[in-house]
Amino acid sequence: MQQRLYFLGIGGTLMGSLALLAKEMGHIVSGSDNAIYPPMSDQLAAAKIEVYEGFTAEQLEPAPDQIIIGNAGLPRGNPAVEYILNKGLPYTSGAQWLGDSVLKNRWVLAVAGTHGKTTTASLLAWILEYAGLKPGFLIGGAPGNFAHSARLGETPFFVVEADEYDTSYFDRRSKFVHYKPRTLILNNLEFDHADIFADIGAIQDQFHLLMRTVPEEGLVIAPSASDYINEVLGRGCWTPVSRVGQKTSKKEFARDNGETWTAENAEADGSAFDVSLNQKVQGRVNWPLIGEHNITNGINAIAAARHAGVTAEICIEALSQFKGVKRRLEVIFENDNLVVYDDFAHHPTAIRTTLQGLRKQVGSEEILAVIEPRTHTMSLGTLSNDLCTCCAAADEVIWFRGENIKWDLGEVVNHCVVPATMADNVATLVQNIVNSMPKEGQRKRHVVIMSNGSFGGIYKLLLTALGASNDTE
Repeated sequence: MQQRLYFLGIGGTLMGSLALLAKEMGHIVSGSDNAIYPPMSDQLAAAKIEVYEGFTAEQLEPAPDQIIIGNAGLPRGNPAVEYILNKGLPYTSGAQWLGDSVLKNRWVLAVAGTHGKTTTASLLAWILEYAGLKPGFLIGGAPGNFAHSARLGETPFFVVEADEYDTSYFDRRSKFVHYKPRTLILNNLEFDHADIFADIGAIQDQFHLLMRTVPEEGLVIAPSASDYINEVLGRGCWTPVSRVGQKTSKKEFARDNGETWTAENAEADGSAFDVSLNQKVQGRVNWPLIGEHNITNGINAIAAARHAGVTAEICIEALSQFKGVKRRLEVIFENDNLVVYDDFAHHPTAIRTTLQGLRKQVGSEEILAVIEPRTHTMSLGTLSNDLCTCCAAADEVIWFRGENIKWDLGEVVNHCVVPATMADNVATLVQNIVNSMPKEGQRKRHVVIMSNGSFGGIYKLLLTALGASNDTE
């Protein structure tokens, strides 16, 4: 039955994608946010979804059948939230609406973990698509093999990026407890989201709630060597568990199903590797991605797709045609002397693994990391010691101090394991990067811009400046 749905916080990755799904389901969809930027603004416009910047009461007249409230910047005290409560309008969270309206009665394949969710979910959705299964999906990024970040699909299979961040101001559980997966990938687990979790144990509590929703006839795919994930499994697991990676201890869990997936004979940069199941080679992946972390992402996706009925051979063929994900070491400029990348760095481990993978690919060529520690965890200084060492694979790092930094970033600059400086003005930073471009005969330079936000518009400013400098040469 067609409904009038209003999405409060529609510019966010999750909420915008939910609005696209609602539109595809035939609902009348509108929504608002403080500011809405590409690529989500472009996707919403293409879907002819009515979007408002800022909130006014008139947007909720006539009253919608349901209001879906996001969690980004929408606490009690927000004028829109207070209006909805005062008027007694029907509301729910984005994650619960997804679980109740889209995922119900679907074969949900969920990807959870601190790192690699977007890439792994994109890989898994592409494998299922390549195999002809026409899945639905909701991904927190822009996968290169698809035109959109979300779609309903034509079969029961639905791939969802399962985020551990809390659901809304009125539901402090992690979003993923609403998804009820049949196939669950646990990529990894580290401390993150210091703004809502006191410690790693608090995150493990939420992951164990997720474990309690997976059916006995489902499958959990977990790393062999993660102590934090093994602790979660040790609290209670009712679902068979397949392992990824070499085992580092003899401890066994009752639910381990005896399957261990590994990568063998990998190229140093991760651009090719053999996939093995219980030490039997299934085939070799040759693909455009690099880094050990992406090898793990790929194997996780293969294990999950196999649970949905796709052979390892077809999975490997699909990975060889994977086109990557925007903002995951995405090349945005290149000439003979310079390559510029956009990377969605959100945690010191993500910074470390990305730079290590790039180093193995480019050898002795110069790497400049330009890092904005913008996430709540990094901006609060919780992982400042890790920030000092995570960029070791670079030749030089520039740390950008944004307005949200609440601690002395200079301490990271002073104790950084590679030469480091600090910047606080984007325009000046761009000019310094352009002025230091290598000349002919000098080492090729790789500039990796690492942020999970817009970084003050640095991407457009830098590309414009590089274009102008190229024109004058």
